[in-house]
Amino acid sequence: MPILHLQMHPGRTDDQKRAFVREATKAAVETLVCPPDSVEILITEIAKDSWAVGGKLKSEA
Repeated sequence: MPILHLQMHPGRTDDQKRAFVREATKAAVETLVCPPDSVEILITEIAKDSWAVGGKLKSEA
């Protein structure tokens, strides 16, 4: 059972998330040759004040 974990900043709409999980599931099924019901996708939204790149918070960029 493949488990895909996507981390991103908040702000995407439910429609965008639906489209992402639909396409990611399709890619997993085709590439890993598994049934769609076995693909799990976790979306974690992380605020920019809790995400840093290069020693600087994304909220300060």
